[in-house]
Amino acid sequence: MHVGASATAWIAIGAAAGAAVALLLALAHVASLRHVRRSQQVLLGGGKNDLVDFAVSLQSRIDDLHRAVDEIAAGLARVDRRVDESVSRTAIVRYDAYEGSGGHQSSSFALLDSARSGIVVTAIQGRDYARIYVKEVEHGRASVALSPEELEAVERAMAS
Repeated sequence: MHVGASATAWIAIGAAAGAAVALLLALAHVASLRHVRRSQQVLLGGGKNDLVDFAVSLQSRIDDLHRAVDEIAAGLARVDRRVDESVSRTAIVRYDAYEGSGGHQSSSFALLDSARSGIVVTAIQGRDYARIYVKEVEHGRASVALSPEELEAVERAMAS
């Protein structure tokens, strides 16, 4: 079979056109790949690592953050317990223990924590003496009977 010169010319032109189209496609893909690599460099911060290494390092940093948050939460729980056990509710009631002594020189004060436990201190002032009493309060109730003024101090402290 013998192909003529004009057919050979047309085949050569077709092959050249196909090669030109292939070359244009290759250049388009190279430009697209450059764009992707540029975007990757922006994402990685100019490093030479690939995306998998970057994702692994990110996961490591996130794990470190979770550990730090857990440590902070544990520290806050310890602080909360200490605050709950500290004196946070107080009240003072001043009064005259003895009729006619004047000046509201006697006083009762309650020092309670958030669980309403603590002490009531009473200082009764007379002309020639002073007496101090301390009574324990557990969850708003005293182990020993409270005077009306002491009871008022506890109620005021629990209301605050």
